[in-house]
Amino acid sequence: MSRHSVLFAWTLLTLLGVAQKAGGQKSCDFVVPRREWNGLASSCTERVPLPARYVIIAHTAGSTCDSPASCEQQVRNVQHYHVRTKGWCDVSYNFLVGEDGHVYEGRGWNTKGAHSGPNWNSRSIGIAFMGNYMNRAPPKRAIQAAQNLLTCGVAQRALKSNYELKGHRDVVQTLSPGDQLYQIIQTWPHYQD
Repeated sequence: MSRHSVLFAWTLLTLLGVAQKAGGQKSCDFVVPRREWNGLASSCTERVPLPARYVIIAHTAGSTCDSPASCEQQVRNVQHYHVRTKGWCDVSYNFLVGEDGHVYEGRGWNTKGAHSGPNWNSRSIGIAFMGNYMNRAPPKRAIQAAQNLLTCGVAQRALKSNYELKGHRDVVQTLSPGDQLYQIIQTWPHYQD
């Protein structure tokens, strides 16, 4: 079975609520590891203390993707821009969410991101939705993938159980995460402006 077939199967199982570990705990297997999207090697060394208290939701304001192949390419595009053009040690986000309903590992839980400035990067996890969400909302499967990641983070003790969720615009002057996505995350239980 190809990797894309496996990802498709996990997407279906996750949407049906079947992809759970024993005891009802949601599986974190829906996160696509770096090695699977063929990312450049990271040269980042700074860590973020875990469990993190804050989560920052952003959007990349770039192209969207809606299949594993197009999302893997889009993550590589974002990483290439951040590393080759900006000169950063890696893609700036800890995780990226595709419209295909998968989460793509960026810097991961343990590595300090470069998404929200010096006051927030050292104490938060940055999650970016791939696309521009000023005038349209991400599909439900992308929203669910992000919510599953948050549940996963708490289950793995990478996030505090009482973590605070913020929009990118709540912590720096930006339009991110876009007007439509911002309205959605303001309804999530852990949102704090």
